[in-house]
Amino acid sequence: MHQHGHGPQPEKALPHGVRRVVAVGAGKGGVGKSTVSVNLAAALAAAGRKVGLLDADVYGPNLPQMLGVQNYVPKLGDDNKVEPAQAHGVKLMSMGFLLRDDAPVIWRGPLLHGAIQQLLRDVRWGELDVLLVDLPPGTGDVQLSIAQTVPLSGAVIVTTPQSVALSDVLKAAAMFRKLEVPILGVIENMGEFVCPHCRTSSRVFSKGAAQRLAQKHAAPLLGDIPLDPAVCAAGEDGLPLVLGQPESLPAQALAEAARKLAARWEAPISRQ
Repeated sequence: MHQHGHGPQPEKALPHGVRRVVAVGAGKGGVGKSTVSVNLAAALAAAGRKVGLLDADVYGPNLPQMLGVQNYVPKLGDDNKVEPAQAHGVKLMSMGFLLRDDAPVIWRGPLLHGAIQQLLRDVRWGELDVLLVDLPPGTGDVQLSIAQTVPLSGAVIVTTPQSVALSDVLKAAAMFRKLEVPILGVIENMGEFVCPHCRTSSRVFSKGAAQRLAQKHAAPLLGDIPLDPAVCAAGEDGLPLVLGQPESLPAQALAEAARKLAARWEAPISRQ
């Protein structure tokens, strides 16, 4: 595993006032990781936690839209700290605030590393119970930079039931193990399809793969989130489903996953 730059790496430290940092990752794109991140953050905030959300998916930062703050312009304070956006009780910082829509990020290692460090260290996060970090899919420079910059309390892995998604998840799990980051749990997304007309749910893929994955890594299955068109609509409307339709099946499953996650980080966790 390569190191960025030369000389000794800086001491890892939590951002001022932040009690813990938890990464949300996925082995591949298209599994709904960002949707899960936003709803976990909103559910934790609704339950009284002080929550921050860092959109570290530098190649496709879409959390500002999901929280309805895509027009936010960050301001630099007298202390040279950037003020994060706030929505639904969640403090949010995203590369999406710093980039024009027509300027894709084509950054490599060191530049990317510098950007991630700044997003962690130069934002006025204030007092937070948890800072959730929405990682890019896969395993690469951003994941390495986060692990080198802050001591992570753990990671949540989002997957879908297909075996191809799970094989990619094994790579993500191996990466977190190599970085000595405990896996707090697995969330299976899109396990069942909820019919928008009759509201019954049907299993689309085979069941049990995520459960086996969780058992393999001694981490609980935090949630099994049904696929419901309302989830996508809520993301586009800027109101997370756990707040907009809290009685819906996916919202209940996401809120329960948030409760289990909080209980997990507050219990002693083996770093095996």
